[in-house]
Amino acid sequence: MATIRINITGKNLEITQSLRGYVERKVAKLEKYLNDNRTFSAEVMLRTERGIHIAEVTMNLSGILLRGEGKTGDMYASIDAAVDRIERQFNKYKAKIGRRVSGPKLGEMAAQAQTTADDAPEPRIVRTKRFALRPMDVEEAVMQMELLGHDFFVFRDADSGDVSVVYKRRDGNYGLIESEF
Repeated sequence: MATIRINITGKNLEITQSLRGYVERKVAKLEKYLNDNRTFSAEVMLRTERGIHIAEVTMNLSGILLRGEGKTGDMYASIDAAVDRIERQFNKYKAKIGRRVSGPKLGEMAAQAQTTADDAPEPRIVRTKRFALRPMDVEEAVMQMELLGHDFFVFRDADSGDVSVVYKRRDGNYGLIESEF
């Protein structure tokens, strides 16, 4: 049976033993979805902002990233919501995730553009992310983008080796940008 290594961090709140134990119990329940005998990782960020309790859970399953977020007035309910979202992702993509987790490693998360507020005088780059571009096919990249809840995903095309981008179009379909050199 698989095990999940859990790293819990907090911002603007103290991580009590009770809270830590609750997170560990909830995230450990996700092990039932993993048939592998490997150890996977889960990053849990708990924070409060203006009285709202936010729980973010990000799991790395051999390169597939699953992310769930919960925002409520109660931290325990937020943790429940974040873990429930990941469970729904497991159920929705169960067959694909099962094949991928037991197969070769997949690509990492793409950089998500983060902009300043609308009232700022000029937009500027406020955050930079670096990530490994691992080869994958277009279908895999679309699945990874959906699992992350992003509007785009940067990846290395397994066939051509070129950097490509898949994105969600306003009409609900997907677009593909292929690089030329």
